[in-house]
Amino acid sequence: MKRSASLRPICAALLLALTPLAASASWAGAAPVLADNATAHPNFTVKVTGKGQPMLLIPGLTCPGAVWDETVAHYQKQYQCHVVSLAGFGGEPAAASTQALLQNMRDQLLAYLKTQKMNKPIVVGHSLGGFMGLWMSVTQPEAVGPLVIVDSLPFMSAVQNPAMTADMARPMAEGMRRQMQSGKMPAAGQRQMVSGLITDTARISQATRWGQASDPGTVAQAMYDMLTTDLRPELGRIQQPALVLGAWAAYQPMGATKESTKAIFTQQYAKLPQHRIEMSEAGKHFLMWDDTQWFFAQADAFLKQHSPAAASKSGKSRS
Repeated sequence: MKRSASLRPICAALLLALTPLAASASWAGAAPVLADNATAHPNFTVKVTGKGQPMLLIPGLTCPGAVWDETVAHYQKQYQCHVVSLAGFGGEPAAASTQALLQNMRDQLLAYLKTQKMNKPIVVGHSLGGFMGLWMSVTQPEAVGPLVIVDSLPFMSAVQNPAMTADMARPMAEGMRRQMQSGKMPAAGQRQMVSGLITDTARISQATRWGQASDPGTVAQAMYDMLTTDLRPELGRIQQPALVLGAWAAYQPMGATKESTKAIFTQQYAKLPQHRIEMSEAGKHFLMWDDTQWFFAQADAFLKQHSPAAASKSGKSRS
């Protein structure tokens, strides 16, 4: 029993990793998309759709940018959606090197914002994408706008033990990296794992195909980097508001409850100055798929409150 209980939080951590607004006058037209030098960001490609205030959308582990298709359809009339596909995930060609993978990805994403002359773009990230949004924000707080974090934590290894450090997590992470680098998971095993994260059968099939098409070395290094990077102490640097959307239903078989899962989120995000945590009642890890209307309702209300027009009005009222 003790061994089973001790494994539950680790399994939950693994699952986490695998996993109408009026445009303001400032963004009434399409923001110009500047020429993109793809060689400057070998760790990802970008597809731009829509017009308005820029929004950067970052997918999770093993998923390409297509995971955001419905989200883009919802927002493209109000926002210019810059959809990221990470190298090595979901059939995208892998980068030449995985050394310092996520750190390089962070730096390339921040450089992309600068070259595109984005002024505090909204960043929407799922799982690994949410982690990347946080890491970008603590690195250059002035460069990033409002954050929408979808079922992600600033330090995945501390799910069980809040006192966990990156150094303490490194041996476990190294063992996982070696195992994952050894080859792809059998398709049946991958489907079984994904079925715990998504409700819809067709979506399960799609995510399984993406997982099978992903580069094992890239996935292994991304997992290692997340397990050994603790963003919690730096969250106080983030200047912009953040909406954190959490799931608990996927982890119920491991003993999780809505209350216990929210407590983990609350503890991990304690140092984030402006944030709100909302928990889906029934959605699993892919909340934009599993609890779509709830996801849009939460994000719509948050973005309306923190749009440039709302921020300008708030600033005038304080002056």
